[in-house]
Amino acid sequence: MTRFEEIKQQLIEEPKTWLITGVAGFIGSNLLETLLLLNQKIIGLDNFATGHQHNLDEVQSIVSQEQWQKFSFIEGDIREYKTCQTAVSSVDYVLHQAALGSVPRSIADPIMTNSANITGFLNILTAAKEARVKSFTYAASSSTYGDHPELPKVEENIGNPLSPYAVTKYVNELYASVFAKTYHFKAIGLRYFNVFGKRQDPNGAYAAVIPKWTATMITNDELFINGDGETSRDFCFIENTVQMNILAATAPEEVKDEVYNVAVGDRTTLNNLFSAIKASLVKNEIAVQLEPTYRDFRAGDVRHSQADISKAKNALGYRPEFNISQGIEKAMPWYVEFLNRV
Repeated sequence: MTRFEEIKQQLIEEPKTWLITGVAGFIGSNLLETLLLLNQKIIGLDNFATGHQHNLDEVQSIVSQEQWQKFSFIEGDIREYKTCQTAVSSVDYVLHQAALGSVPRSIADPIMTNSANITGFLNILTAAKEARVKSFTYAASSSTYGDHPELPKVEENIGNPLSPYAVTKYVNELYASVFAKTYHFKAIGLRYFNVFGKRQDPNGAYAAVIPKWTATMITNDELFINGDGETSRDFCFIENTVQMNILAATAPEEVKDEVYNVAVGDRTTLNNLFSAIKASLVKNEIAVQLEPTYRDFRAGDVRHSQADISKAKNALGYRPEFNISQGIEKAMPWYVEFLNRV
């Protein structure tokens, strides 16, 4: 039995109270679904800046009525400290997912990104510290590695940030470290590497590549690849990410005040990603005729990204269950159904 399986069994036997910020978002709603299915009590906080009511509605349709009644929702903003204080009251574990993601968004509006990702983070971290919650786990980012050339990426070696977004996520890590030293309040940061899966929004200017390309292939619109298509990423299926959040939240004190990579430990080029999505759509009886259009590299992007996940494996018992191919195969029916509804 893996540590994750052991933890899930313990949670079923002794339910806890969790706060999920950004609960109506992609990752937040998947955490909500998993934890409700484990009969946990959940407080959810979201301002719907990037989250959606339909994500919450979908979770409600999956869990039982009794499980859904264990969920309490607060519509509010992490930039309001009193809202954060209310949200953390009487919770055991905090899973902080709320943020304004996207490198291009941060380049277009660095002030808004800073406000949500730094001020908001400091608010929820301080409120959690004051409320003496048992653990605080937050969404960090692989963007923190910046221009450091080493592959695979090891947690201790980072370079210079390449975007305002990367700056904000690095500042989160600095604040978490300072809180551990100054207040003895230890947090765990999870450096996400290109997470994908169901309920990831395919629409909008800042949509992630897998849902955006899937939607484009289904509608047969023009599909763009930035650069030559040999840029590579370590794509991580959402269920691996959910596993890491739960492992981190329940981790012993000696492995806290750390950051951990959340990935698979592999690299996929954009060209290969295009082929994988196309093949998966064909399996789902959707013919794809288009070929990609190549254009300039995007400002702030790193050329290659791949994680070393040995630290998470050794300290937390992390065992990713899905590689990119398996994740795409599992996510594709959801993408097809969702895109046929909208």
